[in-house]
Amino acid sequence: MTGANGDADGVARAPWVPGPRRAADDHADLTAEVPGAEPEPEVPVLTHGVLKSLLGAWALSACSAGETKAVEDHLTACAPCADEALRLRDAVALLHEDRDLDLDPLLRSRVLESCLGRRPARIPVPGWVTPYDAETARLDALLRDIGESEWHAPVRLKWYEEDQVVRRKATVAAVIGHLFAVDGMVSAALGLDDPLGEGTPELSPAARTEAFWSGLDRPPGRALRGPWREQSHTLIRTVSFAGRGVADLTVTYKDFALPLRDSLLERAFECWVHADDIAQAVAYPYAPPSGAHLHDMIDLAARLLPGALANRRRTGLASPARHLVEAGTPGRTLHLEVEGPGGGHWYIALDSPAAVGSPDHTVAQVAMDGVEFCQLVAGHVSPQEAAAGQDGDREAIRDVLSAAASLSRL
Repeated sequence: MTGANGDADGVARAPWVPGPRRAADDHADLTAEVPGAEPEPEVPVLTHGVLKSLLGAWALSACSAGETKAVEDHLTACAPCADEALRLRDAVALLHEDRDLDLDPLLRSRVLESCLGRRPARIPVPGWVTPYDAETARLDALLRDIGESEWHAPVRLKWYEEDQVVRRKATVAAVIGHLFAVDGMVSAALGLDDPLGEGTPELSPAARTEAFWSGLDRPPGRALRGPWREQSHTLIRTVSFAGRGVADLTVTYKDFALPLRDSLLERAFECWVHADDIAQAVAYPYAPPSGAHLHDMIDLAARLLPGALANRRRTGLASPARHLVEAGTPGRTLHLEVEGPGGGHWYIALDSPAAVGSPDHTVAQVAMDGVEFCQLVAGHVSPQEAAAGQDGDREAIRDVLSAAASLSRL
């Protein structure tokens, strides 16, 4: 029997792929009739490996006549090389100056279809780790693009502390050192190497950063990128192999603690915030996280707000609770409406972190853009500057906006 393409063994062969067109091809039929025309080229006998290595030269019309004939004869019998030849020929076509450089509008859908059609990873990255994975990768791409001198560009860090805006001057490299030092707290919780070394006393994130900076022999520079990126890869790899139970592992930040699931989301948030600080310092365009990841970050902040509000109340920075209720029951509530990508509706318990926020017990409403709310949580925008749509109990609104800003730190 013969195959689909007439092969005796029944195996479908790739169709012959025409080579790059040469001017002489237009008159090939006439050349044979002209006395003294060049004889047929001698076709060398070449191995598969050599023929495969000639595909690039073939696509550029840089092979000799004999090599061209050998390659094209090979393409009729070798499907993988024929596919590669097609790709190379299309790539060479892009080099023509008169080619429209606009991307094919169908390119994105084809790439996504190809990606989704591939075999999934044997050990996939858990969904709750993907924001950290994405934000560290985006920051690394920024760092890869900047020059040596830009690692020493001044970066102005800002956060909100005890109802005051705190500012600190740093450099691009120093900011990476800060992320490296604080991510080390997650590393230590997983039993991995701590950038500050073994036996480091329990320090707050800010104190760890200061200790890391002061322990450097010279001002930090580009050399920090490698250790920071390797640390993030190690964290993601370790969590992926650890399985489901690791998500509930507690990470202690001296004054507070978070389950690992929330801790890596918080680290993703800080990575984005400081990447944006760096981007502004070096005039680099930088977009917010994807809508899904931004939603997760906003959700984490909303879940932390009742506890932050209670802490401020204990130190006299927030108004007293008005109506305490039993744990797990609805109490006075602020409706937080976040607009734009990643937005949604959250109901914040006002009088006790043990109470439950409820639409039926709403006494105030705040509407904000998602990125602006995150800037408030990062301490880059003060509660007074937040352009929020406000309705209802003004005292409750002021307390919640201030509690959101108090979540920020170095």
